[in-house]
Formats: sequence, structure tokens, C-alpha cells
Amino acid sequence: MSNALQLPIIDLASPDRFSTANSIRQQACIDHGFFYLVNHGVDEELVKKVFEQSSNFFSFPIEEKMKLAIKNHRGYTALYAEKLDTTLTTKGDSKETFYVGPLADGLNQWPLEEDLPSWRSTMETYHQKVLSAGTKLLSLIALSLKLDEDFFGKVGALNEPLGFIRLLHYPGSGDLDSSSEEVYGASAHSDYGMITLLMTDGVPGLQQICREKSKQPQVWEDVPSISGAFVVNIGDMLERWTNCLFRSTLHRVLPPRQERYSVMIHPFAVYA
Repeated sequence: MSNALQLPIIDLASPDRFSTANSIRQQACIDHGFFYLVNHGVDEELVKKVFEQSSNFFSFPIEEKMKLAIKNHRGYTALYAEKLDTTLTTKGDSKETFYVGPLADGLNQWPLEEDLPSWRSTMETYHQKVLSAGTKLLSLIALSLKLDEDFFGKVGALNEPLGFIRLLHYPGSGDLDSSSEEVYGASAHSDYGMITLLMTDGVPGLQQICREKSKQPQVWEDVPSISGAFVVNIGDMLERWTNCLFRSTLHRVLPPRQERYSVMIHPFAVYA
């Protein structure tokens, strides 16, 4: 039985930037590695459209979805095609995904407009809005490290390519093949970039371990959703850049009892 984690809430619109930066430093990044981000400027109606469009795509027959099978890290990956914890002997994680990369390079794959009207424009708008919020957040993270607000921009960390949208669909447990093996929606992992911004549909499943990655036994804690808030977590790159001052913590998604949707932009900033 896991406990519910009480994460700090960071207000991106707060006028007291230095106080917010101090909260990011101690409460969010040093103590937890995870936090909620509110007043981020991404419109609730746009978020709703993203989830609707995501559901529309994932409801297609598998034969249709595979026409956009992933290439150049863009497009569709099927159920069990990925396994984030490679030490597991299970067949794969019980999720299907769709990747949308940087908009300027022309490598993205898009469903046909006649099949999914406004799908591409919705994802492009969301991509731009979340990258804007993430850039503002990174200026506060720079302040929290006693650096100039524009530090990450000056060193080129915000150059293209920036973030990837990752749409995720976790079928409910009743829709999965029955098996005696333990399968996760997303098995245990830490993210490899700077930061990840995650929005969920409110269905539980996300868990985090707030201790050292190698410490045993592992104690997992639920990360509840807050309506309209991003769940933000620190990635391995930022942990290394801060000499392990900021935490990149393990997290996973349990297989939900009912289907679950989420959308993230990660890893934010250059990583390739």
C-alpha cells in the first residue's frame, strides 16, 4: 500500500520571483525532484482539446495507427512496444504512445486531416504553449541555482531541438490480456533530459520514489493529480549539471483499472 505524496506547488505567475525560485530550489528540486506547476498560461480549453484528439487517435484500429509507426522518433508505438525498466523480464509496458517532435524540422508524422480534423493544429499549438511555459520555468530554475535568469539560453541549452510531445494511452486492466506476470503501465525509470512537464486526465497511476535511486527497499508514493496543474519532474541531465543537488527521481505508472490518458513534453532543452 503506497502513501499519497504531498508535493510543493509552484506558481509560475507569482510576482515574487526570488521567493518562487527559493521554493523551487529547496522544496521542489532538492527535497523531491517533483512538483506541481500552476498558473502556467496553457489554456484549459486547449488541454481539453489535446486529450480529446489523443483519445480520437488511439481509438482507431491498430492497422490504421500502424500506418504512422514511429520513425525519426516521431509517430506511433504500439502496446508493449516499449519497456522503460530493461531489467524486467516482462513483455513490455502496457501503454501506447504517439510522439510529436520539434515543429521546424519537418520530420513529424500527422494523421490525415480528413480522418482527424484539427489534430495537427491542436498539437502544434500545445507544443508552442508548453514550451513557452517551460522556458519561463527554466528561468526560475536558473535563479534557484543563483544564476542569471537567462543562463540556460546563453549557454545554448534552449536551442533546437527542444521538447517532444508524448501522448500516452494506458488501456484499463479489463482491456489487457490476462497474465500472471507483473506488467506496469510505465515501468520504473528516471527521465534523461532537464525537465518534463506532464498533464494527466486525473486517473490515478503515477508513483514516485523520493529516495536515492539505488536505495533498498524501494518505497513508492502515489502522485495525485491537481486539476489544471502540470506535474514537473527533474531529469538526469539537470541532476548532473547541478552535481546531484537537484534530484532526478525514479517514477512509474501502475496499470490503471480504467483507461488513462496523459500528455507530456520532455525532455526539454537539447539532449541529443
